[in-house]
Amino acid sequence: MVFEVLAEPNRRRILDLLRRAELPVGELVSRLGLSQPAVSKHLRVLREAGLVEVRSDA
Repeated sequence: MVFEVLAEPNRRRILDLLRRAELPVGELVSRLGLSQPAVSKHLRVLREAGLVEVRSDA
């Protein structure tokens, strides 16, 4: 499953950004040029694969 998750180029871009620093969704949206729902979906898939941890600062 991990290879399927990593086959998506935007998910690899997200991981590349997050390995350098912890970033909020809004910052990922700005840097990637994707919509907020798209970034959130990619983060959900990455989280379900155990590749990222999501923290809520609500």
